[in-house]
Amino acid sequence: MAYKAEYIWLDGTTPTAQLRSKTRVVESGHAPPIWGFDGSSTNQAPGDKSDCVLRPAFVCPDPTRGADDRLVVCEVLLAKDMSPHPTNTRAALTRAAELYVKHDAWFGMEQEYTFFQDGRPLGWPEAGFPAPQGPYYCSVGSGLAFGRELVEQHMDACLRAGLAFAGINAEVMPGQWEFQIGAIGPVAMADQLTVARWLLHRIAEAHGVSVSLAAKPVKGDWNGAGCHTNFSTRAMREDYAAIISACEALGARAAQHIAGYGHGIEERLTGHHETCSYAMFKYGVSDRGASIRIPWHVAKDKKGYLEDRRPNANCDPYTVCRLILETVCSAV
Repeated sequence: MAYKAEYIWLDGTTPTAQLRSKTRVVESGHAPPIWGFDGSSTNQAPGDKSDCVLRPAFVCPDPTRGADDRLVVCEVLLAKDMSPHPTNTRAALTRAAELYVKHDAWFGMEQEYTFFQDGRPLGWPEAGFPAPQGPYYCSVGSGLAFGRELVEQHMDACLRAGLAFAGINAEVMPGQWEFQIGAIGPVAMADQLTVARWLLHRIAEAHGVSVSLAAKPVKGDWNGAGCHTNFSTRAMREDYAAIISACEALGARAAQHIAGYGHGIEERLTGHHETCSYAMFKYGVSDRGASIRIPWHVAKDKKGYLEDRRPNANCDPYTVCRLILETVCSAV
């Protein structure tokens, strides 16, 4: 007997890495082994030194196939010495997580995305635009919510995969949705978001729909797409002063975070459409126009977490979690 293992990794495409995957049949009772791929076809190696290594890092059930089949998130290594490939951002996050393990950091990420079909957002008319934004957020009903069947299938698949899936909602722009994962540790967060993204693309593929993680999928007076990141340490979950200190630390390294939060961030963080401009930094309670929002109940309870509203939908979750972890925990 055997099972199918779908090996998933991030490639070397710039400015935004793409998901790649391929299937290996593995003998039952055996863990997915180290494997390889042609890095010259994924922007990760030259043709004369094309071999790259896939090392399994996170394994979960594959809900698209079922039975004993598995999804396998992999780290990319260099074949010459098995060291992390320059595109392997998971390795740097793992090191940071080990360094700051005593802080007991938790992450939750809110992944926004936009469905496209026939060159336009799902549900949009062939010519012109839909009615202005307003009625679509958390909407119910034909003509308002587009793609719900696909969204529900994705949620069910994530739950069957055993992910820490927390919820879904329709977003402000028609054809745009969001799902949430967390709160879990930094490496688990990035691994699970990677699996959830892969499942979303895979399920949408079966519907003839594509998924865009572009920061500004439609130009003009339409919301962009982000990946708001909720974060806490043990100290923040016990003391409001630690939350304020974390906000101050994030402000001190604002430019470094903006540079690492995804391509096209200047198009999305304009100071409009529920964003703070990428060129400034501010934090505040209940302020969705701030860089960092402190939820109202956190301010009331004087403990909890913060929401970094700056990461793009197309961000690398390993990089985002590493930056926040290093910035906040090194400041303590």
